[in-house]
Amino acid sequence: MRPLTISLSPQQLARLSRAVESGAYASNSEVVRDALRLWEQREEIRELELARLKQAYDEGKASGEPVALSADDLLARIKLKAGDGRG
Repeated sequence: MRPLTISLSPQQLARLSRAVESGAYASNSEVVRDALRLWEQREEIRELELARLKQAYDEGKASGEPVALSADDLLARIKLKAGDGRG
């Protein structure tokens, strides 16, 4: 591994120190590595969510021309779908 110098706020440094002193982590490096793993997981989830959103957008665009609906009409369609056992 390669050493890296980082700057932390006093609050971050205190929290990191407490984590090590409590025995929750063996070292400052372990805390930082765990934080980076969590960040990586969050980024992966964000990328998956973005891909799903793009897919839903593409599916919506491919579904045909848009149809203007009032809120009442939309609610009626939702209730109709829910009542017929398909939605």
